[in-house]
Amino acid sequence: MRVSRPSFRTVLPLLASVLAALTLTAACGRGGAETPPEKDDLIVARVQDRSVWASDVRREAVAQGLVGEGEPLDVKSELFRRVLDEVVDQKLLAAEARRRGLDKNAAAQRRLEAVHERILGDMLVESVVSGAVSDQAVERLYQEQQRRAQTTEEVRVRLILSHTKEQADAVVGVLGQGAAFEAVAAQRSIDDATRYSGGDLGYSTLDVLPDAYAAVVRGQAPGAVVGPVQGEGGWAVLRIEDRRLETPPTLDQARPLIVRYLTYEGVRQLLEQLRGKAQVEVFLNPAKPAAQPAVKPAPASPVAAPPAGTVAS
Repeated sequence: MRVSRPSFRTVLPLLASVLAALTLTAACGRGGAETPPEKDDLIVARVQDRSVWASDVRREAVAQGLVGEGEPLDVKSELFRRVLDEVVDQKLLAAEARRRGLDKNAAAQRRLEAVHERILGDMLVESVVSGAVSDQAVERLYQEQQRRAQTTEEVRVRLILSHTKEQADAVVGVLGQGAAFEAVAAQRSIDDATRYSGGDLGYSTLDVLPDAYAAVVRGQAPGAVVGPVQGEGGWAVLRIEDRRLETPPTLDQARPLIVRYLTYEGVRQLLEQLRGKAQVEVFLNPAKPAAQPAVKPAPASPVAAPPAGTVAS
């Protein structure tokens, strides 16, 4: 027996289940209550006196990944009608299961209780996370990361790739006579991905470039032509177009990653608090199988001595 410690690996599956479980709550019906569950909600169907709301259908569509969270779903659309039919089918199946008494089955009760606990837990997580993930929190973390970030340099490089060193040397000679790098790249480069854009590799940090390229580009000023240098695809002649400091992501670009981090942190801290106050025992130490006694080798049978007067063959 051991006391279970909080495990961060339990956080991500829990986050993934928040939306699905809340959708299940909405799609399971709300009994006889006719108060709209959401503002401007409307009843779109009724199944044996149980109302189906437009929000039920939209949440089911979200759970299936057909629309995003917060996206509208037109009640007149074909998608809405298709998902509505599925919600109606769910209600009919559930009603028939209750009629047959399947909901009284012990196994069904355990599964329903598990779903009930999952829904309550996910609602708690949603309420906690909604408080932790605010525009102010996102901006505060963004500014903190900007202060800590180390600015790196980006270099823009053009490439002419040849099969052999002799071909690459010929490229260097043509460039030395004043030919435009872009034109030579279009005519002679074997790199189809860049030859028609003048060999332009775009901006990248040195750690992204192939090692052989990074070694000769490092420290070179814009306008310099370096090479030939052998790489994986052949012999390269490179020209440094520009150098600049790497542009940090904007707040809008960084927002999705920050929201994901704040959400993870909010759930992690909640789980740590709950586990710290609760007594949790996990029984995962099965009894070791009894050791099998070693099998002793059978004693060798005595070899009978040959009768007197005979010769052993």
